[in-house]
Amino acid sequence: MKGSGFLFLMRMDDRMKTIGASASYILQQIGKEKPLVGIVLGSGLGKLGDHIEEAEIIPYRDIPGFPLSTATGHKGNFIYGKLGGKTVVAMQGRFHGYEGYPMSLVTMPVRVMKMLGVEYLFVSNAAGGTNPDFQVGDLMIIKDHISLHPNPLIGPNFEEMGPRFPDMTCAYDLELIAKAEKIAAEMGIRVQKGIYLSSPGPTYETPAEVRFYRMAGADALGMSTTPEVIVARHCGLKVFGMSVITNRCNTDNVTVNHNDGEDVVRAADAAADRMTELFRRLIASI
Repeated sequence: MKGSGFLFLMRMDDRMKTIGASASYILQQIGKEKPLVGIVLGSGLGKLGDHIEEAEIIPYRDIPGFPLSTATGHKGNFIYGKLGGKTVVAMQGRFHGYEGYPMSLVTMPVRVMKMLGVEYLFVSNAAGGTNPDFQVGDLMIIKDHISLHPNPLIGPNFEEMGPRFPDMTCAYDLELIAKAEKIAAEMGIRVQKGIYLSSPGPTYETPAEVRFYRMAGADALGMSTTPEVIVARHCGLKVFGMSVITNRCNTDNVTVNHNDGEDVVRAADAAADRMTELFRRLIASI
């Protein structure tokens, strides 16, 4: 038992070597200027990457230790450049537990961004709306979350990155939320604010689960984001999150209310321009 435990700890400690190798490779491609903001783009929201100026595009397949995106609507590119006058790095596509990746790989890019010098993390996702006041196409500022994923901090602590027991009272930065609401009002666009619940997937929720999650306080449902936010807060990053409401969650067992991944991507794409402009203005305000 002692030998197997030692090997487990060795494997866990090798995480820093992998993260360091990924960050070193990216730094070789982008130069010395540190990015201020990291952005994670969800299903169908990769269009924001096309608005990054002076872009250096690095496919995930070229980055040592990086997994590959297999989900619909995830291009699989790491982009470095300028947005809102600030230096940023953006992920066109994220990784999910339902793709077979452990939480250490799902969240690895956040730690890589931290090593690159990022101080803020902007996360986005396509989500199903449970709040009856929400409409397809709405942008929802995430004010808090409920995570049903295995906690990505389980295991030996990354002492180099953060504390053993990080606080999650303000997982989503209150100052950034207030700024985003003000910017949305100036833009004249409809924004909601609510609680995002993330489950492992890849199945869409049953009507009974939707009703249960809504009773628990969830305004929108998805299959990502919360593990990245947990790791970001562990690393000391300030987080802003946004969901695009791409469908209404089914609360009744009626076959006509059929969820489809391609429809979700199309709905997200239709809202991506508004989200991109809001992100651009918010980043410019930092």
